Amino acid sequence: MQLTKFLSYLLISSFILVGCSNDDDDTPTASALQVNNKQPLGSSANDLLSATKFTSITVEIVSVQGFEPSTTTINGFRDFLQDRLFKPDGITITQRSVPSSGKAPFTIEEIAEIENETRTLFNEDGNITVYVYFADGSREDDTNEQVTLGSAYLNTSMVIYEGTLLALNTRPNSPALSTIEIATLNHEFAHLMGLVDLGSPIQSPHEDVDDEGEPNNHCNVSNCLMEAAIQFGSGMMGMGDVIPELDPQCIADLQANGGR
Repeated sequence: MQLTKFLSYLLISSFILVGCSNDDDDTPTASALQVNNKQPLGSSANDLLSATKFTSITVEIVSVQGFEPSTTTINGFRDFLQDRLFKPDGITITQRSVPSSGKAPFTIEEIAEIENETRTLFNEDGNITVYVYFADGSREDDTNEQVTLGSAYLNTSMVIYEGTLLALNTRPNSPALSTIEIATLNHEFAHLMGLVDLGSPIQSPHEDVDDEGEPNNHCNVSNCLMEAAIQFGSGMMGMGDVIPELDPQCIADLQANGGR
């Protein structure tokens, strides 16, 4: 289906997958390892930010073949992590490719199933791990006017809808693909770090609300990375490649919860 003109913004939203995952592994050790990475979104914010329990972090990026992020993207994402996390024993990013699941467009439950099949790294021995899946498609309920670029859905799990990013990147005057990828990775990882009021308590009032007036775990500061609809420069069309950054209030929330 052809997209209509994409307004002036890219919408990035996160969804919490609540409940227990079915684990058919009969090995007690494997179950014990995995359960710590199957918790509610935001519940590992302090573990990610501080060195209190985990002194290093490994990000396992699993991409569908042909949908891998660029080296520029990985370097930009690493810079973001180094700026925000206290991990004296290092930040490691691993990458590997897997065949397509053939399930696109995806529900978040299907993404969680793919994680169960492809994730190999779990918290262990002072090292916390995060799983990132670069999917070959879009989210199931996208529309012509609104698309989701990424979702953080468990305490150490997130998905990037790379199929959607690639489609947007083909439009005239769109940002560089790496710009969109870095912004999406940073935004979703910031949800893992507990923003906004999602595991890192807010230090000042800056949480946005939805159409019903309910808090939505995003920032109400204009041009902040954590806006529900983040903007690149002057908008999607003809805006350049300026990646949104966290505003001082979001940074203060992270620092109060053990981050930089």
